[in-house]
Amino acid sequence: MVYTVTFNPALDYAIQTDKIILGKTNRSHDEYILTGGKGINVSTMLCNLGVENTALGFIGGFTGAEIKKRVEQNGCKADFIEVDGLSRINVKIKSSEETEINGSGPNIQNEDIARLIDKISKIKKGDYLVLAGSIPKGISDTVYSDIMKNTTDGVNVIVDATGSLLLNALKQKPFLIKPNHFELSDIVGETLGENHEKVLTHADRLCEMGAENVLVSLAGNGAVLSTQNGRHYSCAAPKGKVLDSVGAGDSMVAGFLFGWLESGDYEHAFKMGIASGSASAFSKGFAKKDAVMEIYKTL
Repeated sequence: MVYTVTFNPALDYAIQTDKIILGKTNRSHDEYILTGGKGINVSTMLCNLGVENTALGFIGGFTGAEIKKRVEQNGCKADFIEVDGLSRINVKIKSSEETEINGSGPNIQNEDIARLIDKISKIKKGDYLVLAGSIPKGISDTVYSDIMKNTTDGVNVIVDATGSLLLNALKQKPFLIKPNHFELSDIVGETLGENHEKVLTHADRLCEMGAENVLVSLAGNGAVLSTQNGRHYSCAAPKGKVLDSVGAGDSMVAGFLFGWLESGDYEHAFKMGIASGSASAFSKGFAKKDAVMEIYKTL
């Protein structure tokens, strides 16, 4: 079984408009609502790929109830913890440029985190746990590390986070981490750009710091993978028109996990990750499996 954790889920309200003029009334010509939050995004894409999973995290109020309903409608199981306050609404404005206004979400108390850790402590050996996204203000940046300390031995943990939240988690030896090249640059204190060899060198450093495998997305320049057995994989980005980049990185995580569960082979998992991330970027919302497999065949 796969479990995902989202500390701060959201409803993403996406608006398409030709041009934004500040201080004026702007009108959209297309709009839609999706569930948001990196862990939920991974769950949604896993469902599209046919992988059973359970979404964990915190929800509050009528927006939280809507998030839970939509997660279940997508085919995922939902086992959220209800907290005081309202789950956030994020506004995604798609015009000549993409602009995001993200809400803050409810306050998470220590007792709420304790309840989550209790749930996670019951996850069985051999299962997979995805810890994805940022955390609300007031929560320690050791929280992912603390969660990992309380998992059963043999639970495979995937961490998609940034900064000290990710670095602290490395001490617990996650199965996989997935920074993008900007996030990796911040960690190593050097602008890496999109050069595959240079990025792989620093991905190896993160393996030395505790990560078993490091998958780095490079936007329009593809991705690289450094593995625990010292192997390197590199792939250019597939060709296509980007319609919506939101959730592409989360789709890559889901695709990698799907490929790994299917084969236990790093190359296959890597290609499935790239195909899934690209297919979602070329779609409105998260890609379906057929679209993913069409891209996979070209890699």
